[in-house]
Amino acid sequence: MNRQAVDLLDARSQRNLPHRPTIPQPGRAVAPQTAADHPGPPAGALRVLVVENDVRAADSLVQGLLRQGYAAQSVATGTKALQAHRDADLLLLDLDLPDLDGLEVCRGIRAVCDTPVIAVTARGSELDRVLGLQAGSDDYLVKPYGFRELLARMEAVMRRVRQQPAAAQVITHGPLRIDIGTRVATLNGKPVDLTRKEFDLLHLLASQPGTVMPRRQLMAQVWDDTWSHRGRTIDTHVSSLRGKLGSSSWIITVRGVGFRLGHP
Repeated sequence: MNRQAVDLLDARSQRNLPHRPTIPQPGRAVAPQTAADHPGPPAGALRVLVVENDVRAADSLVQGLLRQGYAAQSVATGTKALQAHRDADLLLLDLDLPDLDGLEVCRGIRAVCDTPVIAVTARGSELDRVLGLQAGSDDYLVKPYGFRELLARMEAVMRRVRQQPAAAQVITHGPLRIDIGTRVATLNGKPVDLTRKEFDLLHLLASQPGTVMPRRQLMAQVWDDTWSHRGRTIDTHVSSLRGKLGSSSWIITVRGVGFRLGHP
């Protein structure tokens, strides 16, 4: 049998053999595995947002959570946390962030939703714990901590959350009614024609009627921006809101700080 015929028979026999994985030989480089080689989190996995300024710590924590079956990702700033928290079921929030104080971020998130937050921080004094819980965190964990303890606290927080009734979708403040679901505001029963940003600004102020909202927090949550100076953007929208609501006393300016909802 000539060489060409032998090669043809070998090729045919190889096609009929079952596929065998490549076995690495000693001293031979093997291509590294990629993310595609590993299954992702299961469908319906709890979505965890890690807010951590330290890149190595964030990566380590995210990888640990992924191995436990969570759908985890991380952001490094308070601004990004305020933008991304709506897509998370639970936040692990470091309080030492480069742009916003973590307590401010926690208050901002709590102002608009009930997404559970666990403060994970190096601030370990009793006063720090009290301030963290008062800012709206559901639990407080001081670094360094054990990973198994963190998992246990996450499970405990989620058990409590699942037992709570759904958050109210309507805010009522005197004759002012804000329906978050339909994004409609009414005053004395009559609809108020608001732009998207005007509604977001009014909703944020009405969600904490007795609290002064700092300008920087308003910029972060309504305009997704804390770095650039947007001139009189907030003042223009506040002025427009006052006009549409029929009274300047609906929104009170606290000079040098920000704004709060008033009583006409």
